[in-house]
Amino acid sequence: MSVLVYVEAVDGKYKKTAYEACSYGFRLAQMNSANLVALTNADSQTASELASYGVKTVVCFQSEDLHDSAVLSSIIADAAAKYVANAVILTDDSRSKALLGRLAVKLDASAVSGASSLPESASEFQVSKSIFSSKAIGHYSLDSAKKVISVARNSVGIHENAADLSHEEFDASGYTSSIELIEVKRVKGTVPLPEAELVVSAGRGMKDPGNWGIVEELADTLGATTACSRPVSDSGWRPHHEHVGQTGIAIKPNLYIAIGISGAIQHLAGVNNSKTIVVINKDPEAPFFKAADYGVVGDLFDVVPRLSEAIKRQKNS
Repeated sequence: MSVLVYVEAVDGKYKKTAYEACSYGFRLAQMNSANLVALTNADSQTASELASYGVKTVVCFQSEDLHDSAVLSSIIADAAAKYVANAVILTDDSRSKALLGRLAVKLDASAVSGASSLPESASEFQVSKSIFSSKAIGHYSLDSAKKVISVARNSVGIHENAADLSHEEFDASGYTSSIELIEVKRVKGTVPLPEAELVVSAGRGMKDPGNWGIVEELADTLGATTACSRPVSDSGWRPHHEHVGQTGIAIKPNLYIAIGISGAIQHLAGVNNSKTIVVINKDPEAPFFKAADYGVVGDLFDVVPRLSEAIKRQKNS
């Protein structure tokens, strides 16, 4: 018996979510006295990194059709059958949203997306996840012999558990797609919002896109990723991939700084799982202050530059 985790390398590198999925899979494997097997599209050298997170067997495959969830789910399902996996673990991202249902059908398995906890025991397999725009926690019992789970970002942490690693190859040459991939566009040069641990976000309180320099300076000082509210992205002030909220990207950073954002319920739904929320707003009645861990009532054009300078002084000292 084994636990199979599928981890995808992008441009030859793993994201933080890959290590989180492996850490989750290792603890689940321990609970079931099973081995942790990682299926990956990376080369053997890159895949060796997974040994630090409890992976005992890494299975490498090569395919040009990762964009096709029908093909990829068949590869994962067949690998799960080959290694007698009673659980398949995925990262919780756009890829897993296309894979989860297909895998559940192929493996006749129970499935939960965005799980934020491990089961308390192997005999009572129950996991929890955020529901209703993170206003509540749902508890799900998985009673079938096989399970498919995607792990929510920043929920279970990364735990190093070094293991002796063996390499194997999986022949994926027989799996072909009828879908033609024309072009792939990825945001480069910054930590993607779903993986960012520090996020500096701003809203219409910035008044003009030309004022965004103070937000970027604060983000650069902290080593953070920038984000924005929906009205800002809809107005074309910032690109849509920076929009966080219920209709944008849901994030779970360790620190979320909201600048000039009132805190509409749709925005809060996408950020209220942040571990620490800091709000900067001149309106003391802004709804966001009710969700904040720390709040600064003041003019953002005065507060933000002073905050950046204070952080720089602290770093220099």
